[in-house]
Amino acid sequence: MGGHGSGRRWHIGAKDTTDDYRKLDVRRLQRDGLLSPGQHYSCEWSRNGEKLASIQIRTELNKVILSYRHRSGGDEWQDKEYPVWLDWTGCNYGGQRAWFRCPSAGCGCRVAILYCGSIFACRHCHQLAYSSQREDSASRMIRKADKIRAHLGWVPGIANAPGQKPKGMRLQTYWRLCKEQADLADVGLATIIQKLGLKLGD
Repeated sequence: MGGHGSGRRWHIGAKDTTDDYRKLDVRRLQRDGLLSPGQHYSCEWSRNGEKLASIQIRTELNKVILSYRHRSGGDEWQDKEYPVWLDWTGCNYGGQRAWFRCPSAGCGCRVAILYCGSIFACRHCHQLAYSSQREDSASRMIRKADKIRAHLGWVPGIANAPGQKPKGMRLQTYWRLCKEQADLADVGLATIIQKLGLKLGD
């Protein structure tokens, strides 16, 4: 498989973001029962139904073995196979939560997600930023407004009309969320208008 995804750098010298890289999430593997020893399966990444990459995973006691082919740019394909150790912590209401130990040399940090580069490693080892860290204030407000819309079950997009109150939600909670969504949308749109040098009513 190749390295990171098809995302482009935000500007010259900027870090890639976590959205630019294929990821392996230990929480999903645990939820699907794929961490117990003695299993062998593949993990695939696809877009619009087309497979982009895949790796083979073999499970042993407290570790998973990753096996795949990798190349960077125009370099030759290389076979990769190495272990990623697992760590476990107790949950408040019983059971255990799995974590990866980052396999990058000198790291070993306990993380939930590994990102694909020359090896699967943590965000810090790949020097990745979160996409939200690059948002301007307008985008941040609009994203928060859309998050509330999703919570309310409304159609996404602040240009759309408000929806109905979700069944079972307290009326006081509903009106509070409606106001928060409207305030965030207003601030986001006002910031965009200001940046464009427009005036309301133009």
